[in-house]
Amino acid sequence: MKHNARLLFWAVSASLAGFLFGFDTVVISGAEQTIQTLWGLSATMHGLAISMALWGTVFGSLFGGWPTERLGRKKTLLWIGVLYFISSIGSGLAPEVYSFMVFRFIGGVGIGVCTVAAPLYIAEISPPKTRGRLTGMFQFNIVFGILMAFLSNAWLSDIGENAWRWMLGIVAIPSVIYSIFCFFLPESPRWLITHGRDRAAGIQVFRRIMPDAPESEIETLANEVERSMGNREHPEKFFTRRLFTPISLAFLIAFFNQLSGINAILYFAPRIFEMTGLGSKAALLQSVGIGITNLVFTFVGLWLIDRLGRRTLLFIGSFGYIASLGLCSWAFATQHFTIVPFCIFAFIASHAIGQGAVIWVFISEIFPNRNRATGQGLGSFTHWIFAALLTLFFPKMVEAFPASAVFAFFAFMMVLQLVWVKFLVPETKGVPLEEMQKKLGIV
Repeated sequence: MKHNARLLFWAVSASLAGFLFGFDTVVISGAEQTIQTLWGLSATMHGLAISMALWGTVFGSLFGGWPTERLGRKKTLLWIGVLYFISSIGSGLAPEVYSFMVFRFIGGVGIGVCTVAAPLYIAEISPPKTRGRLTGMFQFNIVFGILMAFLSNAWLSDIGENAWRWMLGIVAIPSVIYSIFCFFLPESPRWLITHGRDRAAGIQVFRRIMPDAPESEIETLANEVERSMGNREHPEKFFTRRLFTPISLAFLIAFFNQLSGINAILYFAPRIFEMTGLGSKAALLQSVGIGITNLVFTFVGLWLIDRLGRRTLLFIGSFGYIASLGLCSWAFATQHFTIVPFCIFAFIASHAIGQGAVIWVFISEIFPNRNRATGQGLGSFTHWIFAALLTLFFPKMVEAFPASAVFAFFAFMMVLQLVWVKFLVPETKGVPLEEMQKKLGIV
């Protein structure tokens, strides 16, 4: 029992990076209109200022594998908290738009790096039978952070003309709590053995993770981890034929995640609802209805991920995507607008149970130890670059094409995802990380 509590504490502590990710991403929604008015920003400058965190996220995900591999998982997780703290204080105190953009970019870098380091760290300390649940807590905390950001903004909105500064600055409090928790984390045993070259320290952490395992089992696991590194003197390049399967899986799960339209629908929910004539209710439907639906069904996804498996959840999510997006397309084409909010909530639920619960877990499982940080970075970067592009082009898509066509396009992409899951996605539930190479045909 004590052993389970210790593992849970480590996983929760690391997954709080996801809480900060969700909180920091959405908290800007309560401040953006005031910022535009206060500094007299043009539409272009306003868009650049508000999107700066997203571009920081792209940068952080692209280069986040480097510190995760060189400095270690624990140190990288700690520095993520420092970046969030600097960003929140700086953004809250910013005297003009340029310094504001710099500090928002710093926070975005923290988000990008955390999507590399946190799921990877939790996967590496988790036993195979609970790895899905523990790693999936990162996604749960993202969603929980989003909901708390909406509630925090509502709570602080009436405190005066500087309310927006408090909305942004309050992120410093969970940042400090998270950073303190990081001091109590052990380093990943797999990093210690493979990159830290400290087998004894790695075995010691494995003993803490598996106190009931016989010494022979721990020594065998350490040997397998060492063998997974291959030749240390001639490190393998990442983009090789040998790693084609995990690279393509990581790229495509992130690609399909965004081509479902999830970020476009989250960010532009008011616009979508206004198109149905529900303008006055749009903000409430977005912040409360979508937020609660996302949280509840993410929890359901975490409960199911180690029971049904990653592949099964992707199947369930794909069918839910196709049905909800298809009905949305039909509703806009025939002007049956009353069902649109229900379709959007069904879409959010499908995402939370399927792709939302699976993506960070799956990417953290499929790469060998020596390539895991780089592979996680590839998946994270793919996710964020398509998120940025989709957010950039979605308003133009809605202007250029009927809404029914846009939703039909997203539904079609989810049909392609369903075919991909059926024929090319392996099940990773319960497979030890060192055995995943054999399952994926990596020799």
